Amino acid sequence: MNPHHHLDPSTMVSYAAGALAVEVAIVAATHLETCAHCRARLQEAERIGGQLIEHQQPASAVMAEGQRAALRDAMLRHLDDVPPATPSPPVRVAPYEADDRLPAPLHPYFGTSYRALKWRWMAPGVHCIRAPGTGTGTLLMLKIGPGRSMPVHSHGGTELTQILRGAYHDALGHFAPGDVADLDSEVEHQPVTVPGTACICVSALDAPLRFPGWLARRLQPLFKL
Repeated sequence: MNPHHHLDPSTMVSYAAGALAVEVAIVAATHLETCAHCRARLQEAERIGGQLIEHQQPASAVMAEGQRAALRDAMLRHLDDVPPATPSPPVRVAPYEADDRLPAPLHPYFGTSYRALKWRWMAPGVHCIRAPGTGTGTLLMLKIGPGRSMPVHSHGGTELTQILRGAYHDALGHFAPGDVADLDSEVEHQPVTVPGTACICVSALDAPLRFPGWLARRLQPLFKL
């Protein structure tokens, strides 16, 4: 597998610092399990962060919010200057779409097997499983039928989506198994699944979606997104 869409550098730095919302961190870990490129960049972020902490303050000191922000910005600047590392081989050995086993970071929330998933109807052609009790945000798995258009929407905060099976496309490109869509509040898009097979993905939201269409807005409390 060779993903073409990766974690944003700011997400990588926040993950390395343990600063992501728990739901977003779960999806980030799912992507890292399959993406050698992002694992290599994560190692660089952790190494840079460790060096900056050693030079800026004693290890036992408690960082204020402003110090954490300054450290995060410094890590991003240093990470931009680092040439891409030679990635290590992917961890998974089975074909991503042929393997019945869910990625390991999802096991505590969705179980271990695709076949054992208990889907619930959400909308025509759309089924979901919502993970309970992960944190203040939302973690859910979606199964969207082939050739389906999702409503146009933007984001009140972060949306991180990892493609597990099938694929979709939107204004940002084509997203296939292994790809991650790392989106913020400035992105508005409309995913459309490709024909032939359902698209299964896992998504994390740390704030509600924003829908410009009146029907989607009316239905949003029902869907709790």
